[in-house]
Amino acid sequence: MISIIDYGMGNLRSVQKGFERVGAEARICTRPEELAGSEKLVLPGVGAFRDAIAELRRQGFVEPIREHVAAGRPFLGICLGMQMLMDVSYEDGEWEGLGIIAGEVRRFPDVQDLKVPHMGWNRIHSPAEADRSGNPLFRDVPQDAYVYFVHSYYVAPADPTVTAATTDYGLPFTSVIRRGNLFATQFHPEKSQSLGLQMLRNFSECV
Repeated sequence: MISIIDYGMGNLRSVQKGFERVGAEARICTRPEELAGSEKLVLPGVGAFRDAIAELRRQGFVEPIREHVAAGRPFLGICLGMQMLMDVSYEDGEWEGLGIIAGEVRRFPDVQDLKVPHMGWNRIHSPAEADRSGNPLFRDVPQDAYVYFVHSYYVAPADPTVTAATTDYGLPFTSVIRRGNLFATQFHPEKSQSLGLQMLRNFSECV
């Protein structure tokens, strides 16, 4: 069973429908006790980092998330759900994240001809040092696949080995993270047509 965390700031039904389209059973969970025993966990998110992390804490989801990741069970963070894995975000201030992945959340630089937010289709590219063939999320997903982004901030992991793919937008930034059974995407796989659905299928089949 795939559990999708509902803390009031995610496009939950779109994510759930994405899993359903690939034949995976997914439920939306509104209470932390519902996460107990979940085989796979998804943390989606849209909106402001400050409000989202505050809601995760207020509703008691932080420890279940940490326990799930520590147990090595499959976890997927999407967009803001990826950013909240970091130590700190500098979105309109300085806000403490979950600290599951060491790193920062930074705003795209203000440079000429670079529109922020980064919105629309862009490529994801696995660097040479990344083990693309060993990453189950990328099964049947070609190098330089186009996926759909909507964000003004990006993650900068302290450990470059967790970067499974990068995307260029004024600078190369981390667009996919993988550490063991923890996966996270800055883009929205549920909005990325057939290749995004393939990634959801791949995650649903992780063990």
